[in-house]
Amino acid sequence: MCGIAGILAFTEAGRNTFIRLDAAAASLAHRGPDAAGTIVRGRIAMASRRLAIIAPEPAANQPINDASGRYSIVYNGEVFNYKALRKDLQAAGHLFQTASDTEVVLQLYIKEGADCLKKLRGFFAFAIYDAAEEVLFVARDRFGEKPLYFYKDADKFMFASELSALFELGVPREVDFASLYQYLQLTYVPAPASMLQGVKKLLPGHSLLVRGNRVQEQVWFRSPFSGEVSMKNQLPYPQQQAKLKRFLEQAVQQRMTADVPVGAFLSGGTDSSVVVALAARHQPQLKTFSLGFTDSPYFDETHYARLVANKLGTNHTELRLSTRQLQEYLLPMLHALSEPFADSSALAVYALSQHAGQHVKVVLSGDGADELFGGYNKHLAEYRLLQGGMGAGAVKALDFLWSRLPASRNTYVANKIRQFHRFAAGARLSAQERYWLWATWQNEEEALSLLSPGYRSGASGRLYRARKGRLVACVNNEQPNLHSVLCADTQLVLSNDMLVKTDLMGMANGLEIRSPFLDHKVVKFAASLPITSKVSMSVQKKILKETFRQELPEELFNRPKKGFEVPLAALWQGEVQAQLQELLSDEFIFDQGIFDQGAIRQLRKQAATGSSHAATRLWTVLVFQFWWRKWILGVKQ
Repeated sequence: MCGIAGILAFTEAGRNTFIRLDAAAASLAHRGPDAAGTIVRGRIAMASRRLAIIAPEPAANQPINDASGRYSIVYNGEVFNYKALRKDLQAAGHLFQTASDTEVVLQLYIKEGADCLKKLRGFFAFAIYDAAEEVLFVARDRFGEKPLYFYKDADKFMFASELSALFELGVPREVDFASLYQYLQLTYVPAPASMLQGVKKLLPGHSLLVRGNRVQEQVWFRSPFSGEVSMKNQLPYPQQQAKLKRFLEQAVQQRMTADVPVGAFLSGGTDSSVVVALAARHQPQLKTFSLGFTDSPYFDETHYARLVANKLGTNHTELRLSTRQLQEYLLPMLHALSEPFADSSALAVYALSQHAGQHVKVVLSGDGADELFGGYNKHLAEYRLLQGGMGAGAVKALDFLWSRLPASRNTYVANKIRQFHRFAAGARLSAQERYWLWATWQNEEEALSLLSPGYRSGASGRLYRARKGRLVACVNNEQPNLHSVLCADTQLVLSNDMLVKTDLMGMANGLEIRSPFLDHKVVKFAASLPITSKVSMSVQKKILKETFRQELPEELFNRPKKGFEVPLAALWQGEVQAQLQELLSDEFIFDQGIFDQGAIRQLRKQAATGSSHAATRLWTVLVFQFWWRKWILGVKQ
């Protein structure tokens, strides 16, 4: 894996930016601690940092040029079918200088241009420069497993794996308030926007062609989710199960390809357990890793992970932390973020990645299964709402009660009350507005109230509405259906939250996290399945559970859905609160001028009482504040 950065100059002033490239590359050192390289020629300057996983030969260091010197590539990713592609290219007369997948991508582009993307099976973000045509081609994988930011002004086009590198290259440090408003609701900034004005993220399945000073964006992969296709699927259920098993088996095998040790995250949920069950067939004593909380039993799932590990015979280790010990990872995790990202489970992934990274360089995960097979509680809620019946009607009718009872994520009963209230609130909305409500952690009104009055109208204006409209476009208001919700989740939640989290937290600790569920053949097959194969009135991820039920402990199938969560409210106690309270103080808020002083003060009081909702809202503000002080003000922390 790698971190990449580059500059295409349009003017002499653009070329003057080349001197910043080494600093940009250094900011990505955590993504590639094993090797580094740069190339400067004419209008282009590109750099790469590499983590050796496959073919760790000196000749494979990036950037790589073809034999003629016309083409150069910097590349971040893994293409799992690169050996077969290499064989075909050699048969067509292409010569290779290295054994790396990077050079295969370069030679395939030379042969087929942008069409090469459709042949790549894996995840990637890369840039190829054609010196003869003076053209830069930039592309990102189908689902957004690898990141790519870019910026353009009159003098240059710049790109990088992380915002930190663009900061080093000198992009304007101006907050995008429509992005901030979305972030406060979602805990992340959805592509193509970023937290900075003028800086964009390349959308998954998109590519850019930069010719002269013009940038042309193209879509090379579209979501395979289609309600019409799934309704026409006549494949009998047992054959659906057989195909799912075969596709997943192939995906797991491919993602175990590496010249370094491979392990797996094992949370104790269905998704990671299925991956481990398949991986353990090919690697005896597979190393598996789980995280638990010694003083927060509601959030601790290590018991279930242990059951799976014992049944499958893995070499299992548990990282068990008290809240105080978890707090020790907080500041290092915040320093790993060059764009605000406040999904609190990132802290758990950071801690587990650091632990696993001491034993392996690659781990498999179960990411993507929830979005593909309907695993979130909101999917079951949507299904029940669309099916109707007495249960859904009763929950809606009793909303006056749910809104008055104590709700939080800290206990089973309080969490159920919270879910009932959100169900009832969503049931009154259109399909698109319901989807947005259930995708957010605080509603629009709550998020807007946190901003200083002077920024509210701009943050929630036309730009915000246009971005929101694109993000919910999959959802059909006229004919609501669960398939359109899954489509929206793959484009919003999966690409902008789940995959960003695993990439950032893994790379911060020199660990590559791979998910077999995101093999594009698995995704295409899952998208073709009818909803009846995924969700019923009482079961989520039906086909996944029933296909692998015999291989996993029965206890996994008789438990409620739990996310990879952390006891966030408890983190506000003790030393961490004291260390970070300045960022939320009246004085800091007033001097900064972004947030409403009274609203933040009230939120601090609510979080201090143990309110999980207030803790989540305050955490979102805190992550932004830490980022703002470090990257906008430039204060070393």
